[in-house]
Amino acid sequence: MSYMEEKILPAARQMRGWQGVLSLSSADRSSGLTLTFWESEEAMRASEEEANRIRGEAAQASGDTIAGVERYEVVLSEMPPA
Repeated sequence: MSYMEEKILPAARQMRGWQGVLSLSSADRSSGLTLTFWESEEAMRASEEEANRIRGEAAQASGDTIAGVERYEVVLSEMPPA
C-alpha cells in the first residue's frame, strides 16, 4: 500500500465536507495533478489549514514539489455508477 493510501487518504477522509480525490500523473511520472472535492466552498475553506499540512506531507513523502493551489467550482460532473 502506498504512503498516500496508508496515511494521507485516511486523514483526508476525516476532514469535514471532504467528498473525494482524483490524482492524475503523466506517463513518465514527471508531473501530476490532484483534485480534491468538497461538499461546499465553506467546507473547503474551513479545511485549508489541515489540507495544507496533509498536502505538504504527501509532497515530502513522494519527493514532489507543490507548484500551486487553485480553487475551482465543479460545473459539470458525470461518473458511471461504481
